[in-house]
Amino acid sequence: MLKSENLLGEDLPNVKVGIGCAPDSKYVETSVRALNNPNVIIYRDPQKLADDLANGVIDAAVRGDMSSSKLLPILKKSLGLDRLQRVVILGYRDKAVLVTPVGIDEGWTVEDRVSMAKRSEKLLKGIGCESVRIAVMSGGRNEDIGRNDVVDQTLSDAMEVVKQLNKDGYNAYDAQILLEDAVEEADLIVAPNGITGNLIFRAMHFIGGAPAFGAPVINTDKVFVDTSRVKTDYTDSLILAMKLAGMKG
Repeated sequence: MLKSENLLGEDLPNVKVGIGCAPDSKYVETSVRALNNPNVIIYRDPQKLADDLANGVIDAAVRGDMSSSKLLPILKKSLGLDRLQRVVILGYRDKAVLVTPVGIDEGWTVEDRVSMAKRSEKLLKGIGCESVRIAVMSGGRNEDIGRNDVVDQTLSDAMEVVKQLNKDGYNAYDAQILLEDAVEEADLIVAPNGITGNLIFRAMHFIGGAPAFGAPVINTDKVFVDTSRVKTDYTDSLILAMKLAGMKG
């Protein structure tokens, strides 16, 4: 288990991080001032932010409140990616819980979910979680097989994801639809697809009040932390990005 207080604690590494700032931004500049770190640079041009990250001018980037529809396609092109894989880092009580996939177009195949689980576990261990338990979720309980074809497919897929992860030495289990148990028992939650993962994130953060530190992209060596435009404080995401960049140094 990784305690959420340890995620953002300790001294920050000497790395440069850029953060995106929308034209109507209210909170990016106040967050940068609050952090009071000379290595944080505000960007208003999405192309410049993506290019500087790709070219090593900055060591990490945070989306901030910049439009995802503008920044993310540019980021993919600059980093040479055909898609993004993200995992969101949430606080639940006194521990950090990761959820993936969280992009609505992510994690729609067994292979995608297996690779995202493996990359997310690597990130978790890198930030201090020594032993990672992975909860693989589906759209129902196993006893619900036969009630609905779509639900049946999610149940079958979850079992296959668990099988492949266990075969490769990962500590994964079939959590079924029991999110309330998964947040207590697991360090990493693998949702049935990006839509359900996004709903888990929104329910926990926007309704349940769980802190959301950001969603790092896990299929690139570059450090990019995605964030929600409705955040009012980006200091935690900036700290996370700097720590992730420091790990690579």
